[in-house]
Amino acid sequence: MVLPIGPPAPPTPATTPTHVNLHGRYTSVLPMSTDHSASLFTHVGGKHNVPRWTYMTRPGFPTLQSFEDYTAECIASADPLFFSILTGPASDPASEAAGIVSYLSIVPDHLRIEIGSVILGDKLARTRAATEAFFLMIQHAFDLGYHRVEWKANNLNAPSRSAAARLGFVFEGVFRNHMVVKGHMRDTAWFSITSDEWPGVKKGFDAWLSESNFDADGKQLRTLKDCREN
Repeated sequence: MVLPIGPPAPPTPATTPTHVNLHGRYTSVLPMSTDHSASLFTHVGGKHNVPRWTYMTRPGFPTLQSFEDYTAECIASADPLFFSILTGPASDPASEAAGIVSYLSIVPDHLRIEIGSVILGDKLARTRAATEAFFLMIQHAFDLGYHRVEWKANNLNAPSRSAAARLGFVFEGVFRNHMVVKGHMRDTAWFSITSDEWPGVKKGFDAWLSESNFDADGKQLRTLKDCREN
């Protein structure tokens, strides 16, 4: 009796990501640096920004010193591997670090990697720069040979779940009582993009990020979902 098995896998593992500069038209994603600490603190730190960290594993950072200690941990970490998202391309002197993103759950032998630890300041939220930052991270992961890029979110975190769907990640289900985070049980929603799905998802990103998709006021003419599906 012959039982069904999956398709053959590549003979070599994916490449472990390292700190590289990822440059786009509207943003740059750079390895987190101590030079970014003050700017990041302005955008996502301080007492007024503690609510942004509600669904993160850390409670937020009310003081610059506590945030600098956190960024030092991030810089030293290999998994998660942290990056700063700029408000514009690195070539623009006005660009500043206003968001954080990372690769994590990195498993080269099984060709899977996650994009997470995402926190964006108001200057990045709902911008072309933020969308392009995620595109650059996803594209780089597939370029490194991964066949599955994951996105996970606290199931109560509606903005994160909506972002995953908008970016083209496919919802796979909820792991109930998956984690204990800051003394509370967390149900985790799982999403992914696979290598066979990526060409279609990439086509949508390319069309959405095109200058022709925005009017003179910077308003999108077609949604990312429309660009992906039509």
